[in-house]
Amino acid sequence: MAQPVIDGPRREAPSGKTKQLIVILHGYGADGNDLITIGAEWQKIFPDAVCVAPNAHEACQQMPMGRQWFNLTDRNPHERWNGACTAQPIIDAFVDAEMAKYGLADKDVALVGFSQGAMMALHTGLRRKQRPAGIISYSGLLIGPEHLKETVTHTAATAPPIFLLHGSADGVVPVQSLFLSTNALGEAGIPSQWHLSVGLEHNIDPQGILLGALFLANCFGLPYPAMLRR
Repeated sequence: MAQPVIDGPRREAPSGKTKQLIVILHGYGADGNDLITIGAEWQKIFPDAVCVAPNAHEACQQMPMGRQWFNLTDRNPHERWNGACTAQPIIDAFVDAEMAKYGLADKDVALVGFSQGAMMALHTGLRRKQRPAGIISYSGLLIGPEHLKETVTHTAATAPPIFLLHGSADGVVPVQSLFLSTNALGEAGIPSQWHLSVGLEHNIDPQGILLGALFLANCFGLPYPAMLRR
């Protein structure tokens, strides 16, 4: 059976000269339109960046109008791991095709995700053949931490920069997931940064978008954004 091919809403580089690619992975039951507006905010700072938010390859079983990267209903303890491993090569192929389209390398690519999309950004980014520029996880978690050491591509010295952001009042993916993820990464020798937004529920707030932009600037080797200097 042929592997599904995904695509979704995109915003081309405002400068007309593409130097970076930001792939934004949506959450369970949503689609790419849910997050592409974040790309519009970031392009004010990164005019050479293409932002693309692919729609997941599966229709969502619980929300038929939306999409899912994997199923979340059968209660199998291995459900997330098996689902992530199935979705990973689909996302990998999409990223590879986008890099070829724009003439970019992995060092020019950032993977960003929210909720289930954050799970896939972490899962995929840590297993790319070549390290991406960076990974941002909003309200997500690290799937299968027990598999990290034997399945990740990169060592502590070569792992991509990782930034995990979470709301303290998240009732969908509990805030404990943030600390479990950072601890698991640390135990595997993979450094990460994290930020806790006090009072934030299962969402991305303006502060999170700003902090994500600052993180990406560092990942892409760009100067501190002039529009943010005081």
